[in-house]
Amino acid sequence: MLKLESVKVAYGAIEAVKGVSLEVRQGEVVTIIGANGAGKSTLLKSICGLEPLAGGRILIDGNDVANVRAHQRVGLGVAMSPEGRGVFADQTVRENLMLGGYSRKKDAGAMEAAIEREFNRFPRLRERQDQLSGTLSGGEQQMLAIARALMSEPRLLLLDEPSLGLAPLIIKDIFNAIRQLRASGLTILLVEQMAKQALGVADRAYVLETGFITLEGSGRELLNDPKVKAAYLGTH
Repeated sequence: MLKLESVKVAYGAIEAVKGVSLEVRQGEVVTIIGANGAGKSTLLKSICGLEPLAGGRILIDGNDVANVRAHQRVGLGVAMSPEGRGVFADQTVRENLMLGGYSRKKDAGAMEAAIEREFNRFPRLRERQDQLSGTLSGGEQQMLAIARALMSEPRLLLLDEPSLGLAPLIIKDIFNAIRQLRASGLTILLVEQMAKQALGVADRAYVLETGFITLEGSGRELLNDPKVKAAYLGTH
């Protein structure tokens, strides 16, 4: 579904992503782990069209999307829940969800059905539906960010640090939601610093270090890799 070929992204003279190649097959959860500053978020932004490429190619369903703008990539089935959640703070939960579904140009009935689907997925959002999103807890905002991305009915969901700053119980809820989405057949590319949880849910995984892919394998293989254990799991 997604293939990156020698992708490079630069901020001025600084190259943040230095020739990354990877692929995500339909129905997989693929995880990218790495330290702060490794280029993980930049890579996701390039996939959804928010950062231009300095080199390489991004293929969606085998088609080069270099000249496809970000909002048009949503139409190709790509949606992102960004790092830091990025909810529209002065809009209600319901309004955030409506904005997430805007690109699909749903009629009122279809929009309501999509909102109801996300309320069933995240019952806390139903309870908060008329509350301004900026007043939600961090965990509630993360649920909203994921639900808003799902409102566009993506085939490929990009999740950028969904556990960031959340309490352990909420992190457990978020990863349970990821497992349920995978079970429904959704394809997911997950960027995450909680390496143990991320590798545990992944079919395949990549390690990104200073803009380069340094390791790849199944989630289980990387969980058991001595280098990964030492660098990211706190064990030797």
